[in-house]
Amino acid sequence: MPKEYRGINPKKENSDDKGLDQGGKAEQSELDEGTRNPEGMGFFDHIGELRKSILWAVFFVGLGCVVSGFFITEIIEKILIGPALDAGIDLQNLRTMGQPFLYFKIILYAGFIIAFPMVVWQIWKFIEPALYKNEKSWARWITFFTTICFLTGIVFAYYVMVPSLLAFTASFGSEKIKNIIDITDYFSFITLQLIASGLFFELPMVSFVLSRAGLLTPGFMRRYRKHSIVVILLIAAIITPSPDPFNQMIVAVPIYLLYELSILISKIALNRYLKNKTDNL
Repeated sequence: MPKEYRGINPKKENSDDKGLDQGGKAEQSELDEGTRNPEGMGFFDHIGELRKSILWAVFFVGLGCVVSGFFITEIIEKILIGPALDAGIDLQNLRTMGQPFLYFKIILYAGFIIAFPMVVWQIWKFIEPALYKNEKSWARWITFFTTICFLTGIVFAYYVMVPSLLAFTASFGSEKIKNIIDITDYFSFITLQLIASGLFFELPMVSFVLSRAGLLTPGFMRRYRKHSIVVILLIAAIITPSPDPFNQMIVAVPIYLLYELSILISKIALNRYLKNKTDNL
């Protein structure tokens, strides 16, 4: 045998190659396991989960639209038109396809409100794999309390904000001018009040989530309290169609109280976040 080939064992070389092949297969198997594991999903896996959550949310909204479609007459005549009748305001349709389009819009809005808990649940189902175990325990309650806050805001707008604003509209101006409001404008107005109020009542939940994640502090909210008051007054002036300061305060005061409540909730949530962070060290 030539000198340069001495010391080389072909069997050992083949054994090393097999070991490398087996190691490569094991490594690939681990990568495959990580891809199938929700904790180690790739970019396209996340896109797939997002698509799945969106489809489920759309499905639940569609289901809510079916439910609201069965009760659309009661929703319009007994719930939505009720505040206008109580304020003595007459409504009329000025468009050829005004009522058909109006019914479709109300079915869609009502369907979204009915499906709101399930939509929030799908959002959290998408976010949940990225949370730690101790975070998943409180995240499950987010759907419940978010729904409660949203519905509370809608109820507040329906029984407090809308009647006061319509009463001002009915009593303002000359007695020789009769208030006959276009039905499309009326429903746009009442829908804006209900949805905006529902979203504003989510402020405590937003502060809780951001503080629990360590992204918001009560000190930051206190530092910008004066700026927040200016923004709240501007929002109240925008969503309130009347220049009456009393009606604007009906909108502004609850939002400001929610802001103060959010500071307290942010303090509690941040303390828990810091405690969990300390325990994990």
